[in-house]
Amino acid sequence: MRGSNSPRTKIKQIYPKFIYQESKFMPVLAYNKRANFDYDIQETYEAGLVLLGYEVKSIKTGHVSLKGSYVTFKKSKKSLPEAFLINAHIPLYKFAGDRPNYDPTRSRKLLLKKKEIAHLIGKKDEQGLTLVPVKIYTKHSFIKLEFGVGKGRKKFDKREVIKKRELDRSIRTLTKQSFRR
Repeated sequence: MRGSNSPRTKIKQIYPKFIYQESKFMPVLAYNKRANFDYDIQETYEAGLVLLGYEVKSIKTGHVSLKGSYVTFKKSKKSLPEAFLINAHIPLYKFAGDRPNYDPTRSRKLLLKKKEIAHLIGKKDEQGLTLVPVKIYTKHSFIKLEFGVGKGRKKFDKREVIKKRELDRSIRTLTKQSFRR
């Protein structure tokens, strides 16, 4: 029997306003709501983020926006290019003090393995796919980014998705009503 001092209860108390995933023990800190609507996501990957200390505190308090952000590759001095998260808005932590040159939308490096980077570069170039951030969450004490390899949807594709969602919703409500009778 679980008491009020169980680890799950403590996590729920620490992260009350975040979405709590019971099975994985990883609170989701931010979602990109437009990612699944604007893109047909085929695969998802997990990457670590290189952040400053006050950015970590800002993210853990829920102040992050993935709206309009994307993942790209930049050439480095090493053999393979490096992956970067572009245009993600992380405001300055309010207790961080004065940081005159802080840019909330600066590019942040992603931590991926060499094989994953090579695979993603091949996919992006070959099929014209886009790398879209889906969510930011914590895993143990680290902040992770889940991003997907997706193909952009056209306007008529988006309409079909909306129609299918509304049809599924109406079927669900009808089945609930039939079980209530």
